[in-house]
Amino acid sequence: MVDDDSQRLELGLSSLVVATDLDTLPSSAVVIDRGRYVVVRSPSNPAHYWGNFLLYRTPPAPGDREQWEADYEREFGAERESMHVAFTWDVANGERGAADEFAEAGYDVDGEVGLIATPDELVAHPRANGDVEIVQLDPDGDDHLWREVVELQVANREPGHEESFHRRFVQRRLEDRKDRFRAGDGAWFIARTRAGARDEPVAAASCGVIVTGGRARFQAVDTLEQFRRLGIATRLVHDAGRAAIEQFGADHLVIVAEADYHALPLYKSLGFVERERTWG
Repeated sequence: MVDDDSQRLELGLSSLVVATDLDTLPSSAVVIDRGRYVVVRSPSNPAHYWGNFLLYRTPPAPGDREQWEADYEREFGAERESMHVAFTWDVANGERGAADEFAEAGYDVDGEVGLIATPDELVAHPRANGDVEIVQLDPDGDDHLWREVVELQVANREPGHEESFHRRFVQRRLEDRKDRFRAGDGAWFIARTRAGARDEPVAAASCGVIVTGGRARFQAVDTLEQFRRLGIATRLVHDAGRAAIEQFGADHLVIVAEADYHALPLYKSLGFVERERTWG
């Protein structure tokens, strides 16, 4: 069984994206190395797809789908609170294997890119918004600001996600994040600015950074629609990255996004380089 950060670092994973997927798990998560695959379970948030999944050492071979499904049922079937089934595999070069067999059976097979920057590569954007205030949230305080983060993420939820369910999901995840931040494993940041005639600034954008063994993984980079294309996100990501380096000792900054995500040029403008492709 692997249930702490030091042991997770010893799993021998080749992909920095996959390794930081595990880094961002809740403190209470359970990671079990079965050899052929790794079981990832998050009792604090059983509905989180990528908190409860199987990680295979190699891509699926032809005919593997039924075996993988049997593995999942054996590991999760008796205690499932969600009907999702989630698999990924440890590759950095985008190798799909027989993923099409899963797609043909109705699975969503999503490709992601790993954008990675070192401290020397991270640069400020020349048009970053200099007027917003970047705030690092206190995991034991700032309750009104944490509520703003919840509402920001709910407002930006994907179509089809029911509002009250998604709000509970976000609240659970942020409580898990706070536990990590109390342990010194990073922080959550917001960009605050005034909206219209309001005197009190509002959270226009937010993101988290979790740092484990020098690896910093960005979480939930979100900007409210009315504040996009104003240089706010570039300022937020850069400043959060600098904090990860200077406060938490990060030597690699990792952002993971869908291959066709509209913000990829934004991240690249800050010095992030597309270095990995993964599937799941």
